Amino acid sequence: MKHYCDEWIEEWCQQNGWTDLFVERPNFYWAFPPFAVMPEPIPAQVLRVIKARKGFSQEERRWTIAAILVTVVAALLGFFLKSPMPLFIAFAFDAVTVALFEEE
Repeated sequence: MKHYCDEWIEEWCQQNGWTDLFVERPNFYWAFPPFAVMPEPIPAQVLRVIKARKGFSQEERRWTIAAILVTVVAALLGFFLKSPMPLFIAFAFDAVTVALFEEE
């Protein structure tokens, strides 16, 4: 899951003089600091500040909405079917969703 929008990181790079942003793999951003000849990873502290300021990315929003919808549907199905199984399935889906929100 992508925890940051590339536009957020590009905006920070432009404001702080970093150039040639590239993504090594999802959520690992590298760029050239001011007056540097080698790229460096964008500091984790900076990424946390950006995340705190901007909130959820689009992908995180979609997963959150999906988890809420699955839970509501499972609750309704559990009520109408008089069975706890839909809630178990929803719990498993929500557990995986929450695990995806963890940053490495």
